[in-house]
Amino acid sequence: MTINCAIIDDEPLAAGLLKSYAEKTPFLQLIGTYGSALEAMKELRDHPAQLLFLDIQMPELSGIEFAKILPPETKVIFTTAFQQYAIEGYKVSALDYLMKPISYDDFLKAANKALDWFAVAQRQEAATRDRFMFVKSDYKLVRVALDDILYIEGLKDYVRIYLQDGTRIMSLMNMKKLEDYLPRPEFLRTHRSYIVHMSKVQQIDRFRIVFGSEYIPISDSYKDDVQQYFEQHTLV
Repeated sequence: MTINCAIIDDEPLAAGLLKSYAEKTPFLQLIGTYGSALEAMKELRDHPAQLLFLDIQMPELSGIEFAKILPPETKVIFTTAFQQYAIEGYKVSALDYLMKPISYDDFLKAANKALDWFAVAQRQEAATRDRFMFVKSDYKLVRVALDDILYIEGLKDYVRIYLQDGTRIMSLMNMKKLEDYLPRPEFLRTHRSYIVHMSKVQQIDRFRIVFGSEYIPISDSYKDDVQQYFEQHTLV
């Protein structure tokens, strides 16, 4: 995967350093370096970047203010010499926050965080669009339609996928990878060992999800998301 990125920084030395870092990072494609948010706004309208390395303290329009008007698909890594802006940065869903002077090691860690985010987003988009996935089972790739899944159980290094027709598919895979792939909130983690297809739920008993004779627990760690889902679909 290649990520189109741009640098916005009013300090030429800082911008030049970030430019050199981006150019030697294999999965980054630098499409522009800009000295102000206003300059970037004009250029990026026609040639949008997926990822911005964005300075915070700039004249006319700050990085925080600029981030607030960006489309949601554009992700931001803030770069600044002032630590007090960290909380504001995370309020606008920045992927990371780099303190100047920035080492290549720190830059690369932040860039890899962005790469992971875009990889997950790409897989989720594919899952939502295509409504199926392939999983490895007994040295074969098995196609699983998302609409056929009832729930998924984690078993150490394996998962067991339970389908509506009673089929059970074992696959060497971890739960986190599945959780990242499956579209939310259609699929929700209810417990460290369970992911449930929420639209298939027919009954809840004492805050446990019931599938036939099976009771799927809802742990405290995941209770808020599950409860919010049920509240949005409950008439009282």
